[in-house]
Amino acid sequence: MTRDIHTIMDSQDGVGLADKVRQKEVKSTELVEAVIERLEAVNPKLNALAEPLYEQALNAAKGEIDTQQPFCGVPTFVKDLFSPLNGARMASGSFALGEARAEIDSEAVARLRRAGCIFVGTSTSPEFGTSYTTESSRFGATRNPWNLERSVGGSSGGAAALVASRVVPFAHGNDGGGSLRVPASCSGIFGLKPTRGRMPSGPMVGEGWGGMGTPHAMTVSVRDSAALLDATSGADLGAPYAAPEQRSSFLSAVGRSPGTLRIALVESMTPWESGAEAREAVQLTAKLCESLGHRVESVTLPVNLPEFIHNTFSIIAPNTQNFINTLGEMRGSPVMDSELEPRTRVMLREKGRIDATTYVAAIEYMHALGRSMAGFMEDYDLILTPTLTRKPPIIGELDAFDDTLCLEDIINQFHSYSPFTAIFNATGQPAMSVPLYWTSDSLPIGSHFAARFGDESTLLSLAAQLESSHPWANKLPPVNAMAR
Repeated sequence: MTRDIHTIMDSQDGVGLADKVRQKEVKSTELVEAVIERLEAVNPKLNALAEPLYEQALNAAKGEIDTQQPFCGVPTFVKDLFSPLNGARMASGSFALGEARAEIDSEAVARLRRAGCIFVGTSTSPEFGTSYTTESSRFGATRNPWNLERSVGGSSGGAAALVASRVVPFAHGNDGGGSLRVPASCSGIFGLKPTRGRMPSGPMVGEGWGGMGTPHAMTVSVRDSAALLDATSGADLGAPYAAPEQRSSFLSAVGRSPGTLRIALVESMTPWESGAEAREAVQLTAKLCESLGHRVESVTLPVNLPEFIHNTFSIIAPNTQNFINTLGEMRGSPVMDSELEPRTRVMLREKGRIDATTYVAAIEYMHALGRSMAGFMEDYDLILTPTLTRKPPIIGELDAFDDTLCLEDIINQFHSYSPFTAIFNATGQPAMSVPLYWTSDSLPIGSHFAARFGDESTLLSLAAQLESSHPWANKLPPVNAMAR
């Protein structure tokens, strides 16, 4: 492998790499080989890989590359969580799935494949994606390339580590309560959660945690996120939800001025207050937005946070229980408690078998919240909060569970850290974490923006404006795969 290929990778995002393949300046096989080298250089420190798929990737790269595809021949990774990739192991961060392998692609993965992406492996996730840190009994802890003693966030933590360390310019993930935006914040990259119904979830997933979950990606550049959304968005066959139709491409939004935006600023939410560094991060972002001509106003969101979080778990826990029941039926033997992690056992014990009326009430609560937030958004284009209340935690800090704990302990641990992100999964609004702030000890804290339902374009336009005025692509963590 020549240094030149790595130098090309160092200087290009995914759209740029596809252009290099299209112009025959680089071969897809060279990109795949380079990604494998880069992965092997950093993964022993990061532990971000769930399963390597090197042979499949090289065979795909040696085949005919359709240069009309937007990401023709560009290597990436698929998150090992509710996202079947034909031939790959589906562990979802748990021992319970054993060595089960997918026989199909999920629709989101199929669309990435049709866009020209080549899959070099799967990335790590916590068990069933129900954690804000990527630590599991099966795979161990995925570490933050900015500081190996700290978490890279969750649940798309493996993907975030691979992008932040520049193994690849983008990687697939999914988000049911912040699982793209939380690790994006922890790792200093860009993470967008699309509008409910914008992305396909089938055929394995019907409505993903009552419509709160959605796939997409984490990226270094804003334009990669927009181009990926163009390539993969749209309801799949039989989808229960559909987002409003786009009038123009998401990529075109990156090239447009957002105009003058009315931004509602929320620095903290009771009872989980933001720390000093998170407040400083969001205050500096607010000042940056004002310097770009936007209007920022401090507000209070119409959300009772503890009530909201309890209703959230009344949706997540029964959905997790249903998944485990289905898994047991598929394999012919029930999933035993000993196969599950303490966090999962506690969650299922308290809310996994709630009655149907309680579940329906939780769904209705979320729909009412969505309507309330839609009314709030009549006065604002965007909401700005910190992505997290503090910098990335030490490994183990968010994973210290045993069976003596209760759900309230889990809620306090997780949502004192991330009180903002899950709200917009419930309301279905698009939201993003933008890397604009690093602490004095060089740890990132993202700034979180949410837009009106269906309005990813405003988010992407503002993100591109922030990226241009305050670039982050040249900010590299100590553990990175850049050419030496």
